Amino acid sequence: MLRKQLAPTLRLAVPVILAELGWMGMGLVDTLMVAPLGPAAIAATAVGNSLHLGVAIFGMGLLLGLDTLVAQAYGAGNRALCRRWLTTGLRLAVATTLPMMLVLGGIWWLTPSLGFHPETQPLLQGYFSILVLSTPALFVYAALRRYLQSTGHVTAVMLTLVTANLVNFAANWALINGHLGMPALGVTGAAWATFTARLYMVAVLAFTVWKSDRGVPAAIATTPPAPMRRLLSLGLPAASTVTAEVGIFSLLTALAGQLPPIATAAHQIALNLSAMVFMVHLGLASAGAIRVGHAVGARDYAEARHAGWTVIVMSVSLSLVTGAIFLLVPEALIAVYTTEAGVVQLASQLLAIAALFQIFDGLQGVTTGTLRGLGDTRTAMVSNLTAFWLIGAPVSYGLCFLAGWGAPGLWWGLLLGLVLTSIVLLWVWTRTVRQRSLGL
Repeated sequence: MLRKQLAPTLRLAVPVILAELGWMGMGLVDTLMVAPLGPAAIAATAVGNSLHLGVAIFGMGLLLGLDTLVAQAYGAGNRALCRRWLTTGLRLAVATTLPMMLVLGGIWWLTPSLGFHPETQPLLQGYFSILVLSTPALFVYAALRRYLQSTGHVTAVMLTLVTANLVNFAANWALINGHLGMPALGVTGAAWATFTARLYMVAVLAFTVWKSDRGVPAAIATTPPAPMRRLLSLGLPAASTVTAEVGIFSLLTALAGQLPPIATAAHQIALNLSAMVFMVHLGLASAGAIRVGHAVGARDYAEARHAGWTVIVMSVSLSLVTGAIFLLVPEALIAVYTTEAGVVQLASQLLAIAALFQIFDGLQGVTTGTLRGLGDTRTAMVSNLTAFWLIGAPVSYGLCFLAGWGAPGLWWGLLLGLVLTSIVLLWVWTRTVRQRSLGL
């Protein structure tokens, strides 16, 4: 089973994984290029990205239902229906923009009173304000990307993200330190670079959709309520899930921002490295959702089961390797960011904890994707909200601030949440896919 599924899964997963790494790479480039400005600059960039993504991810998550709907329509051979779902997704992206920007504007306004370190707060507020302006582009990008991935155009998505990183790098180089006659904007320049790269991604993906769909019947001019309700019925739980997961990381980063800059920088470096690995699992999750969705659309539930288990096995195998690397050579990884002794020492401790949760982090990610391919987005929502926010977050806060463990306490609470949610999701996947295969 695994041998048969491996090749088609890799053909889909590798470009998606590279696209996810490209997405993560934009934040990494910002962090690396402001690093010479000092720990406060690293902290401001990290916290700003986390706060923005912690809210914007909900709007992007609303569009995750396109994975299920477009993939199943594509598996059934109905390209016109795929196009109709894209139209519905774009309308939802536009409708979501204003309320999300109002929420983000409120966070920006409250930033001075949120207790950030005095060295970090002014840099953070300037960086965050520009990220808010990039929110509309993020939502349109999310709709276009879900559609292209689900219809098999994964290479185009990958190339867009790779080249967007080049745009981001060039803009960072020009704007942070003032090259090519541009003003030296420091941390704010990194935010404008990200803004520019996100506009570029929307333009390229929109052109790709236009070019690839020239032979597909145009979608109807208006979107009836029924398709929008169907998309929201899948998207709302999916959005709640990703918001709960990303939100917990954003919360921990915000809490770390109340610690001295060295602790915040160490937390962000360890988080960046862990998140880079998770992008591979997230790519596998997207591939699993698409492969399972195609099989469900073709009404081949045995194929859906095999496709899902393949990405789960791949995820666990990867976790064993990355966990060992985090344990054995943490200093070499951290040296990419900084050689400051205090940061290296603390970040190494955090990577040791990250090594323990690699399997659980990957497992909950890919099972969320395979369940989404089946059309189940509610299970992940309930388990993530419970495990991360009702259990993990209080434990993290208590260990960090009440028990005095500092940044490592934040990570032990996170580990607990990951263990609990991965166990629940794996059990539900196993039961559900078995029932579908047996026709129960």
